[in-house]
Amino acid sequence: MTSGVLDEAIKKAAIAWISVGDGPAYALWCMPAENSIVVVSGPGEQFAPGLAEADRATVRLRGDHGGLIVVTEAVVERLVPGSEEWGSIAPALAGKRLNASGSADEVAARWAANDCAVVRLVPAAESAVGAPDLPAESAAEAPRETPARVETRKPFRLHRVRKR
Repeated sequence: MTSGVLDEAIKKAAIAWISVGDGPAYALWCMPAENSIVVVSGPGEQFAPGLAEADRATVRLRGDHGGLIVVTEAVVERLVPGSEEWGSIAPALAGKRLNASGSADEVAARWAANDCAVVRLVPAAESAVGAPDLPAESAAEAPRETPARVETRKPFRLHRVRKR
């Protein structure tokens, strides 16, 4: 696969499916930054178990048509609050955060105070698998169990409904 397809997929990435180890892939919003993608996770932010502590992760990116076009391994680098990289990347990422309360600098400061993980995922171009080599079968999984399910109630009937 050519690195041009990977570079274009990264430039256009707004969401990526990221998995750590053998765990399930999570859809995470991201921001492209210098041939890599940046993701935030932690308290009050998106759920990405194990990503902050991982060394490597699998990244799946979609194309313009919405389907999967690239799967690649990526090196995970956690940005340290107060570093030069944090100062340039975290406010830019916070500016792209939808429905955030406060300015981009305030959101980035809140991430640092709440121990949120801002990670950069640098793809390994040699491990990228492109469209012709992707599996033909669907990678869809059954919905995961969650305590957030709500029982549906029977519909309210004011009058008696006759069966026909």
